[in-house]
Amino acid sequence: MKFVYFMRAIGSLLLAGILIVTGIGYPRLPHEREMELVWSDEFDGAQLDRTKWHGHYIPDGESVIRRGSYWDLGMISVQDGAMHIGTRYYPDGFNGNGKPGWYTAAVDTSGLYEQRYGYFETRCILPRGAGMWAAFWMLCGSMGNVDGTGLDGAEIDIFESPFCSQRFTRRVSSNIHIDGYGDDHKSSNAAEGYIFYNDPYEKYNTYGLLWTEKEYIFYVNGICIGRSDFGGASRVPEYLILSVEVGGDNAIPGDSWAGPALTQDSEPTDFVVDYVRCYQFQ
Repeated sequence: MKFVYFMRAIGSLLLAGILIVTGIGYPRLPHEREMELVWSDEFDGAQLDRTKWHGHYIPDGESVIRRGSYWDLGMISVQDGAMHIGTRYYPDGFNGNGKPGWYTAAVDTSGLYEQRYGYFETRCILPRGAGMWAAFWMLCGSMGNVDGTGLDGAEIDIFESPFCSQRFTRRVSSNIHIDGYGDDHKSSNAAEGYIFYNDPYEKYNTYGLLWTEKEYIFYVNGICIGRSDFGGASRVPEYLILSVEVGGDNAIPGDSWAGPALTQDSEPTDFVVDYVRCYQFQ
């Protein structure tokens, strides 16, 4: 028992307000004995399972502007047991569509799978590069209701991966947003984690959320990096989103919280997702 407590103690270190995740510590799945797997995608097929995912505001066969890039479902492939969301620059547009720029994508489970409370986890490799970020998050239509709380829905950012550069790297951020995206929008940073042990741009790590009726608890590799009850925990079912964003506007990259703007010479990269799994308390 003393050894277990010791391993948990060194599983993470707190430095300058940021949790340093060493990769040694807690079990991967919190409360494992009390939970059951109720939904998952292991990405074992040859293409995206459209009974589980569809484009996040992306109609089939279309390229839509999203911040400093275009989103297009053609940027998604499934291979070797993982989903890849590519981020690439196309001087003549994707498939020569005449819209030059950066292209990437996002998928969600809205209308296909939505859940209230439980544990939600993905195992993935983050895309490398400043000026862009990957995310695993949850959302619902009622998040836009303005009532001063998040009880009727919130944007729950299980992780976002801003600013990969030589100076700022291996960092993930967890955030909560409520009351829509207009003048009444409110947000709170719930956690910041720095992954010291397992390079997240080269190797798989797990990112999870334990959502209860009282709070949100965020995990990296089974280690709690932070918790929040900002706005009061959402009480409505929410859907899952996997996305890559490029900083900027009108499909033109720009400087952002994720660092300097992408250029035509920036390296292409992939967000590689091994699985997504959702659990409920038994």
